[in-house]
Amino acid sequence: MHYSSILPDVIKVADEASEKVLHIYQSDFKVNYKDDKSPITAADVASHEVIVHGLRRISRDIPILSEESAAAPWEERQHWHRFWLIDPIDGTRDFTQRSGEFTVNIALIEEGEPVLGVVTAPALKEAYWGASGEGAFKRDRTGRTHQIRVAEPKETLRVVASKNHLNAETKAFIDALGAHETVQAGSSLKFCRIAEGHADIYPRMGPTSEWDTAAAHAVLLAAGGKVQSTDGHPLLYGKEDVLNPNFIAAGNWYF
Repeated sequence: MHYSSILPDVIKVADEASEKVLHIYQSDFKVNYKDDKSPITAADVASHEVIVHGLRRISRDIPILSEESAAAPWEERQHWHRFWLIDPIDGTRDFTQRSGEFTVNIALIEEGEPVLGVVTAPALKEAYWGASGEGAFKRDRTGRTHQIRVAEPKETLRVVASKNHLNAETKAFIDALGAHETVQAGSSLKFCRIAEGHADIYPRMGPTSEWDTAAAHAVLLAAGGKVQSTDGHPLLYGKEDVLNPNFIAAGNWYF
């Protein structure tokens, strides 16, 4: 598949979902809670519907796995060699707290690897995308698009950390890095900050799901970075258990 041929259409779908999300974000929305106590809003549902409809316009043959839909059984998913993996809103807590640092995420997975990803930050008016062999790009709030690349590390590492999920294990890992400064970011923007050279490393020692990371992982790969589990294996997708292991995202220099 030539990713460049479908990437503009995927970006358009993400932008359409972002418009829906932003409209709800600017309203007096209601927060509900799933069985696992995680928050959900009308924006999650609206974004899911727009993305699924848009991706089916692009290809009806590629299956879709979304955080906001009933997952296909493993007996079916294990035969998926290529599929869309989406998180209609990553960082729903950032959404409900109105920090602006929530994202819309669309990834294409092939043989377990994220080969294309689009991440939009509707409230920040930013967008990131990347694909295997195509490089990574950012569209800023002025509408200007430029190519992005991971930075070479400096003497003091810039460590990007979660504002909502900084646990003791992650803090211990960061402290062991030595001299560093902390770059705060929400949702999948943590990967994007590394991809654009504004941070150097993002350790995550806590639960995430495949849809939380896939799109931004693809952007980071296209920008020259990597994501690996703490035992040195690449972070893969399409597993029976959709939970990710603990991982580290960084430029190639780290691995």
